[in-house]
Amino acid sequence: MALKFISAEEAASFIKNNDTVGFSGFTPAGAPKAVSVALAKIAEAEHAKGNQFKINVMTGASTGDSVDGALTRADAINYRAPYQTNKDMRNAINAGKIHYNDIHLSQMAQELRYGFLCDKVNVAVIEACDVTEDGKIYLTTGVGIAPTIANMADIIIVELNAAQSKSIKGIHDIYEPADPPYRKEFKIYKPSDRIGSTYVQVDPKKIVGVVETNKPDEARGFTAPDPVTDQIGINVANFLISEIKRGGIPSSFLPLQSGVGNVANAVLGALGEDKHIPAFEMYTEVIQDSVIELMKHGRIKFGSSCSLSVSNECLNDIYSNMDFFHDKLVLRPSEISNNPEIVRRLGIIAINTAIEADIYGGINSTHITGTKMMNGIGGSGDFIRNAYLSIFTCPSVAKGGKISSIVPMVSHCDHTEHDVNIIATEQGVADLRGKSPMQRAQLIIENCAHPDYKQLLWDYLKIATKGQTSHSLAAALGMHVEFEKSGDMHLTDWSNYVK
Repeated sequence: MALKFISAEEAASFIKNNDTVGFSGFTPAGAPKAVSVALAKIAEAEHAKGNQFKINVMTGASTGDSVDGALTRADAINYRAPYQTNKDMRNAINAGKIHYNDIHLSQMAQELRYGFLCDKVNVAVIEACDVTEDGKIYLTTGVGIAPTIANMADIIIVELNAAQSKSIKGIHDIYEPADPPYRKEFKIYKPSDRIGSTYVQVDPKKIVGVVETNKPDEARGFTAPDPVTDQIGINVANFLISEIKRGGIPSSFLPLQSGVGNVANAVLGALGEDKHIPAFEMYTEVIQDSVIELMKHGRIKFGSSCSLSVSNECLNDIYSNMDFFHDKLVLRPSEISNNPEIVRRLGIIAINTAIEADIYGGINSTHITGTKMMNGIGGSGDFIRNAYLSIFTCPSVAKGGKISSIVPMVSHCDHTEHDVNIIATEQGVADLRGKSPMQRAQLIIENCAHPDYKQLLWDYLKIATKGQTSHSLAAALGMHVEFEKSGDMHLTDWSNYVK
């Protein structure tokens, strides 16, 4: 069947009001860049006529500004899942203009197939570096939920992106599990094992058009490392070295998962520089520039991921040296890259970033002062609950010291104390394994809290109602209330919050 090449505007015209549309990619890597922009213009034109025009957006994770940003600014999104990082979208979500469903990334594809999120996927828009007349779609830098939306969708639009080198063909491992009760085990016993094909196979009759583009990934820059993030990295590296020395981690080390951002990059940098830690593998969801740099220096042996969420300069370097990288990288669907069964079997050391942690080990990954969505839970829950070691990192303070990242009780709990082994800030490390709640509180305050807040937290424990987990319900969120009133979490004392 011959492929039909059409414009982005023609492709966007296939999408109707109230449609559910799945987009490829995972982070801006591999996300469409043309059809969504054309669709935003259609929505604006329909709104100008007084007509309704909104769609439901399903993705693997966050996308680029051409999807989340353009469609949000056009007021074209009714519902969105499962993760986002776009400022305009974040504002719209917190203003109640978009119905946002924050889902563990490993569950997104299967919840679509189970019919939990929608009755059907009307349209899939998928970026490719190549597509064949018999329905083979070769993805680019991000996989996400592309196999699922391609198989579920009534029609498929392919964005054939000339900016993505065809040399990337072959690094993908595309596998979609059967649904229960027919699902089988995933035969991945080390990060480099493969279980699928290198392309997404679809019925070619569903491909209604191919849109040719030449647009690089809308890569996000991250804040450069600073003394605080560097110290967090050193603290985590020193802790892992001590675990190797005492036999808590095998001397050959274990595969690593790392979140996204400057703290994650600093941690990886410290691990890569310290030769007490052997060269290691990664089984993770996102590969950043720091991983590629360590790979070039022989400190990372292999990287299994869902996306190459790297700068365009880094991506061009990969493409120019694909002979070197081809047997060191694999990109998988998110339900495989984040799969709890595999995470537990491989013994992953999971390192993720918190917004805030409480004195008993509860973690808030998503909400500012408990109400305002930041980005979403992402894949942190997929990894940390099933990890060999679950580590959360964060600076001890934010906003120039006006916010303490260590609080009596998190304002929103994404990860309970049952799933958190280690908390690390630039102040130090709290090893919570095998500790009672009071022992955890003492370790976290002493080792992780900023000196400006340490006494305040000790004072909180004194006024807390004693129990297995001691709290004063009237005062537990007092630091957050104080911040909302004065813009600063510092309290002179707890008297105003104790009845």
